Amino acid sequence: MSGRVLLDTNIIIAMFAGEPTVTSRLKDCAAVFIPSVVLGELYYAAFKSGRVDENTSRVDGLAACGDVVECDAETARMYGQVKNELRARGRPIPENDIWIAAMARRHQLAVVTRDGHFDEVEGLIVEHW
Repeated sequence: MSGRVLLDTNIIIAMFAGEPTVTSRLKDCAAVFIPSVVLGELYYAAFKSGRVDENTSRVDGLAACGDVVECDAETARMYGQVKNELRARGRPIPENDIWIAAMARRHQLAVVTRDGHFDEVEGLIVEHW
């Protein structure tokens, strides 16, 4: 059973698609959070899609009923730490993933994803669904 989790974009897309594995595992979580960065990625995808109204409405609904984790000064500090650690090890990851990792560290949440990028961040709890 999962504890407190922070969802990556690919997990939310799987949830929107009704993937049984994801929907089932979400029910077992103690608390589910959505990074504001992920909402941005979802809105971007919605606005570039062929069904803008339908897709933005879906993201609006998620934002309204989900616990959104926002960036604050402490998250920005964590971002700087994570990015520097990755740079020092020569293991860069995408910028948005660094922000998500920083949010997870800041709030002591496990990142739920299908990406291997998060495995590069030392001390981060990652669940691959």
